[in-house]
Amino acid sequence: MKHYLLLGLLLPVIALADDSEQIAKKLANPIADLLNIPFQFNVDNNASRYTDEFGNQTGGRRFQLNIQPVVPIVLNDDWNIISQSNIPIIDQHDIRPHSGTQSGLGDISQNLFLSPSMATESGVIWGIGPVFQLPTGTDALTSSRKWSMGPGAVVAQENGHWFYGLMVKHVWSFAGSSSSKDVSSTYMQPFVSYITSNAWTFTLLSESSYDWTNRSWTAPVNLTGVKILEFGSQKISVGGGIRYWAASPETGPEDWGGRVIVTWIYSK
Repeated sequence: MKHYLLLGLLLPVIALADDSEQIAKKLANPIADLLNIPFQFNVDNNASRYTDEFGNQTGGRRFQLNIQPVVPIVLNDDWNIISQSNIPIIDQHDIRPHSGTQSGLGDISQNLFLSPSMATESGVIWGIGPVFQLPTGTDALTSSRKWSMGPGAVVAQENGHWFYGLMVKHVWSFAGSSSSKDVSSTYMQPFVSYITSNAWTFTLLSESSYDWTNRSWTAPVNLTGVKILEFGSQKISVGGGIRYWAASPETGPEDWGGRVIVTWIYSK
């Protein structure tokens, strides 16, 4: 009888752990049918580098909050559209010589991926669709001042506790300020995640981009760990990690940075 009572007490805990693990797997999938809102806090104390008037090597710092709602739109039993937005809020100081401080909104990006509602038998998940970049930045140093758009694609695969894949996007500018440089940029995000049975997710990814106008790479590499927690009926994912700038333009960011991620989850 004691064994049955113990099993009865443990079953809800086991069910909760299984549910959190499945949600963690969906969070690792950029085109999952899971409504969630990540708040991504990024800090870089070496967000730029240049030589000042005294010949000293110096640079600026940047704090950036990315609000990234993911909204699944069900078309029918077979297809979904996954809406991904990125709303950057930026606070930066001395990012250029004598530039002072800029605080406000950066350029908003919007992705729409058409994706099958079910993975293939081998666990492959994919999506394709348009990408838009809007010149919403409140300062010339936080905005391209250009309207841009292009194609995007995601392919990923789940293999047990592992989830890995690649997101690729390219945008060209088609309108905007004539005094600003044209935009032609390729973004690549290879990623690999390991999801534990108690809903920890450890992710290694690069958010690399190639600027075809200036012919330069920007390649931060991020290592993060997040955990799903439950407060009453509300689940959130909390964690953070480190970033290293493996490549950047001559005046771009370098060395190490940090990231904190809090994701509000609306599970079905």
